[in-house]
Amino acid sequence: MRLAIVAVGRLKAGPERELADMYRQRTAKAGRSIGFQAVDVLEIAESRAGRPQDRMNEEGRAITAAIPADAVRVALDAGGTALTSEKFAARLASWRDDGRPAVCFAIGGADGLAAEIKQRADLTLSFGAATWPHQLVRIMLLEQLYRAVTIVSGHPYHRC
Repeated sequence: MRLAIVAVGRLKAGPERELADMYRQRTAKAGRSIGFQAVDVLEIAESRAGRPQDRMNEEGRAITAAIPADAVRVALDAGGTALTSEKFAARLASWRDDGRPAVCFAIGGADGLAAEIKQRADLTLSFGAATWPHQLVRIMLLEQLYRAVTIVSGHPYHRC
C-alpha cells in the first residue's frame, strides 16, 4: 500500500526539511517488508487569493486533484479524531489488509482545509486541539507513520 502526503506549502531547506526527510526515509525502509511502500510527498502551492475561504477552496481543489479516487482519504484537522499511536497503526494495517492501494493524508495551509476535503475524508485525524503550523504537522505525521510501521512490524521503536 502506498502512503502519500498532499500538503499545502513547501518545507524550505533546513532542520524541518531534514527531519521530515529522515522520517520519510525511515518509514519507507521499515515499511517495505510489511506491505507499506514509500511515502510520497506532494507539495501544493499556497493560494494567493485575498479571502481565507477562497484560499482554502483553491487549495482544496488542488488537493482533491492530487488524490487518486481509490485512495483512503485522511484529512488532518484539529477538530478530527485523536488516535493513540497503536490505534493509528491498527487503522493503517486494516486498510492495508483490506487491499486498499493507497492512503493519502491531506494537510491544509495556514487557513486550514476546505470543508469539502474534510467531508470526503474516510478519517479526519487530529494531533490535538492546539493549532500547529502546517510544516510541523507534516513532520508530526511523518513521525507517526514511522511509529505506526514499527508498531505493525513489532520493532521496538515504540515503547509505552
